[in-house]
Amino acid sequence: MEIGIIGGKGDMGRWFAHFFSQEGYTVHIAHKDEGMSLAEMGARCSVVMVSVPIGVTCEVIEKIGPAMRKDALLMDITSIKAEPVEAMLRSTECDVIGCHPLFGPEVPSLEGYSFVICPARTGKGTWLSWLRTLLRKNGARLVETTPEEHDRFMGIIQGLNHFNTMTFGVAMDALGVDIEALKPFMTPIFEEKIRIIREVFNHNARMYSEILTRNPYLPAILERYEQTVGELKHLIEIRDAQTLQKRLQKAGIRFPAMTKDSPA
Repeated sequence: MEIGIIGGKGDMGRWFAHFFSQEGYTVHIAHKDEGMSLAEMGARCSVVMVSVPIGVTCEVIEKIGPAMRKDALLMDITSIKAEPVEAMLRSTECDVIGCHPLFGPEVPSLEGYSFVICPARTGKGTWLSWLRTLLRKNGARLVETTPEEHDRFMGIIQGLNHFNTMTFGVAMDALGVDIEALKPFMTPIFEEKIRIIREVFNHNARMYSEILTRNPYLPAILERYEQTVGELKHLIEIRDAQTLQKRLQKAGIRFPAMTKDSPA
């Protein structure tokens, strides 16, 4: 079976090209002006995966969709699901499954990692069964949901989380903080925060910016976040440690103990 990956020379595109090759499939790559044309890929490949930046995902889908065979499968692996899934359904008549691997290209395998799928058009269920079997066989933790629920949850898990990282880093820049001067005083947790900020700002600024600006649920979340910042800031300004403590303890009840499962 032939599988096409659009964006196959990007980090995740290369990861899945290797993965499918290891599974015995013939993999074809399209990357900007290199590799197989989208017309040929749509005609030849039984499965096509779109692995491009979020900002151009729908544009690419609209190009590959009409070229897909009706008996094929079109997937995407972006961090936002409602918009690309809608574009796939609109652009093609073949099966459509939105995907979101919850890991980066540094992991060696699927073993122990979560993989979200949003079945949108599954016909007789053949392709959905194939994908489920492939993921489970390789040890993935399969999560099936709707595009809307995925995006709502990712508004917290990715949106609020990354916004907090961005705010922290941009505030330090605005304050003119000398990171080198801070190094002798850093705690392990603070060092980890600096590492994350560097990764977000220097290596993946486009990806994280698009994750935040494309999630339709994030503005409402950030409105509540801004209100919360104001409330806590006021307590700090009036030096009301007792009320702040109570506020933290009340919120703390919501958070269960977390155990970290190390993938095999």
